[in-house]
Amino acid sequence: MDQRIIDLYDRFTHGQISRREFMDGLGRLAGSTAAATALLPVLTNNYAQAAIVAPEDERIETRRVSYPAPGGAISGYLVRLKGADAKRPAVIVIHENRGLNPHIEDVTRRIALEGFLAFAPDLLTLAGGTPTNEDEARDKIAKLKSEDTVAQLVACVTFLKAHPMSTGKVGAVGFCWGGGKVNELAAASPELDAGVAYYGMQIPADKVSAIKAPLLLHYAGLDERINAGMEAYRKALTDQGKTFEIFVYDGVNHAFNNDTNATRYDKAAADLAWGRTVTFLKKYAGEPPAG
Repeated sequence: MDQRIIDLYDRFTHGQISRREFMDGLGRLAGSTAAATALLPVLTNNYAQAAIVAPEDERIETRRVSYPAPGGAISGYLVRLKGADAKRPAVIVIHENRGLNPHIEDVTRRIALEGFLAFAPDLLTLAGGTPTNEDEARDKIAKLKSEDTVAQLVACVTFLKAHPMSTGKVGAVGFCWGGGKVNELAAASPELDAGVAYYGMQIPADKVSAIKAPLLLHYAGLDERINAGMEAYRKALTDQGKTFEIFVYDGVNHAFNNDTNATRYDKAAADLAWGRTVTFLKKYAGEPPAG
C-alpha cells in the first residue's frame, strides 16, 4: 500500500480533513474514483476479524456495568476470568476515536485472559453510546470536551479501586485517542498505578509534574503526526524525574496494534508491544493471582 494513501487515511480518521477531501485525495492517488472506492474496504476496519478471544469464550465472564461519574453514569464492558474469585489488579482499556467497538471489546477480553480485571468504559455513553457507524462515532468523539472525558476516567479509577473484585491497584491502557487519554489521566489521577499509551498524543510539559504513575509509551516509527511531540515529552518526563519507558517500532504505522485493519496492522510490532504491556502492568499494577 502506498504510504501516501495510509497517511491520507490517517489525516481523515483524525479529523484533519473531511470525507470529501479524503475521497478526492484518494482518487488522485489511486488514479480514479472507481479505484478509490475499491480501496475503501482495505483501509477501513473489518470487525469480522475482531474476535481473537470470542465473547462466549469459556475461560471468561463478561458483563455490562456502569459507574458514577460527573455528568451521569458511564457504561462499560467488564471482563474477568471465569470462576476466579481472588481479587485482581484492574486495567482500564480506553478506546480509540471510534468508541467502544468490537475490536476494543476484544482487547479487553485479551487483558482479562492475562489475569486482570479488565474494564472498557464507553466514553460516548452520555452522547447516546457508541454507534455502529464509524464516521458517526468519530464525529461524536470530536465533540466531547477533554475535561469531561478525563473527569469520567478519573471516576473510573476510583470505581475500580473500590470494586469488590479488585486488589485496589488500577492500570490503564489506551490506543490512539485513548492513548492520549492515558497521558491526560496520568496527570489528573494520583491514584492511577500504571499507564500504557499506544501512539497517544502527549500532554503539555507544564502538566507532567502532576504525573505519579509509571508510563509505558509505544510509538509507530512512521507516525509523524504523533511522533512530532515525542521528544519534548521524553525531555519533560526525564526533567521531572518520572518513571517511564518509550519504545519506537520502526517501519510501522499508527494503529499497528489494530488487527482488524490489514493496512496498518503489524503483527511483529503488535506482539512485541503487547508482551511489554503485560509485563509493565504486572510490574506496576500487580501480578494477578494464578487461576
